[in-house]
Amino acid sequence: MGRIAIFTDDPGWHGKVLKLAFAKLGFSSDFVSLTECRLTIEQGNIPVIIPGFEQALPDAVFVRGVPGGSLEEVVLYLDILHALKLLNVPVYNDGRAIERSVDKAMTSFLLHQAGLPTPLTWVLRSRADTIKIAEEELKKGHYLITKPLFGSQGEGIRRIEKMTDLFWLVASNGVYYFQRFVHCAGDGFSDYRVFVINNRAVAIMRRRGKSWLNNVARGASCEAIDLDPAIADIAVQAVKALAMDYAGVDIIQDRAGQYTIIEVNSIPAWKGLESVVNTSIATLLAEDLVNRHIKPISHEAIAAVS
Repeated sequence: MGRIAIFTDDPGWHGKVLKLAFAKLGFSSDFVSLTECRLTIEQGNIPVIIPGFEQALPDAVFVRGVPGGSLEEVVLYLDILHALKLLNVPVYNDGRAIERSVDKAMTSFLLHQAGLPTPLTWVLRSRADTIKIAEEELKKGHYLITKPLFGSQGEGIRRIEKMTDLFWLVASNGVYYFQRFVHCAGDGFSDYRVFVINNRAVAIMRRRGKSWLNNVARGASCEAIDLDPAIADIAVQAVKALAMDYAGVDIIQDRAGQYTIIEVNSIPAWKGLESVVNTSIATLLAEDLVNRHIKPISHEAIAAVS
């Protein structure tokens, strides 16, 4: 039986369904925190030490969580992911994909470079310049969204609606990241979450927020809808631009009817999505990892021996 390491600090429901999905494909899986892994550069020994895999590296790694921490800590976690890939261990999503998406500035840049619709965005250090840009935007009648450069599930996001709100404009470790707010079409607040695996949109839902923040973790409700080819294409192109195995892509339709990408998550949750769609996301993820990344390596090894 093959073995897979699932990197996570909180297996929970997602870990349980992934473990079951891998078991059905003939692979056991172990939950491991990246905080417990290390590099040991020593002649004749495995350089990446993963608890439970000291004698042999796993057949693959599924990244379900990357802990926060200092710059040095996060760099170490990414170093481990990069090193595993260099050792020919499939990493799903790999370190480069995690870097691209966890850094909202780079995500915005890459989406823009790919010609994809994404909100007008500013990323800078100077508070004075930030205030000046924000004042100009507010005078034009545009709201703004400020976000931590690193973060998820709506943590630390604020909407700037008037000049006095600028008192609450704070830097994320010295960096200001803010975007022009996109007003959604229709009544209330809503956006779309599209789940993409191997450049294919496999599921979609509409999220209806209690306020302008549409995260399920913030109380948004989930609603099943038919997969619009236009939304699916934008989501797939976003995942291609960031070179990911899989992702959750958040898209909003503005009042002019145009679609805009507001987030690309390389470690997306899917419990809310599965509550409204008849699809086992864990099964699709496990099958994609095994069939596309593990089996080709096994076939190559057999061919080399032959």
